[in-house]
Amino acid sequence: MKKILFMMWAVLLAFPAVAQETDAAVTQASTDTASAAVEPAQDPAERNKMLYSLGFLLGDNLKRQLVLDNEDDYKALSQGMRDSLLNKSSQTVLDDYKPQIIEKYKQDAQIISQKRAEEQKEYLENFSKEKGVKVLDNGAMIKLAKKGKGRTAKADSKVTVNYEGKLIDGTKFDSSYDRKEPFTTKLTDVIPCWTKALQQMRPASKATVVCPADTAYGNRPVGVIPPNSALVFTVELISIDE
Repeated sequence: MKKILFMMWAVLLAFPAVAQETDAAVTQASTDTASAAVEPAQDPAERNKMLYSLGFLLGDNLKRQLVLDNEDDYKALSQGMRDSLLNKSSQTVLDDYKPQIIEKYKQDAQIISQKRAEEQKEYLENFSKEKGVKVLDNGAMIKLAKKGKGRTAKADSKVTVNYEGKLIDGTKFDSSYDRKEPFTTKLTDVIPCWTKALQQMRPASKATVVCPADTAYGNRPVGVIPPNSALVFTVELISIDE
């Protein structure tokens, strides 16, 4: 497993943004490895599934950073990874290609960023036109599915909610439902989108809240959330606690 973690870093260090996104996951994996050292040997079939899942997640991260145009691109990339993992000699002089790798990363980052910006603009425009959507003064949008009863929260209220957060492509990045534990916070301690949107909600209400990037995390990458990402939340307001 130590060798696997080392090879993960070999791939991730070639693409710094990927390393940043997965740093916490790798740290946790190292901790889990130490704990697993005293456990019985893993069933081979389950180990294969675990390694397949690891490979899938690495591929998912790489495709967020690279533009791969055709089957030959995928074959060349996967062959390089395979040769490295099997301790085979490189078929190229690696140092000769480092400048091209860096340049490709820069160009692909621009292409991916531009494509994301266009997709998000279209998504936000379409959502704003849906029946029942209210566009708030900071650009955040809310669509109530259930109105609830009682008073609305204030800008400094403490609230308890259940929520699920996704990117516009449906990638889930957080969920209190998955943790099976509601989330309690002051509205002064959350992203501006939430501060505004939850003031539109009453206890027992449920809503879709859409946050343009500048009302969320802006140009900062946070976990699997890329820079300049619009976010989509399903939020249930359980209670206003103070």
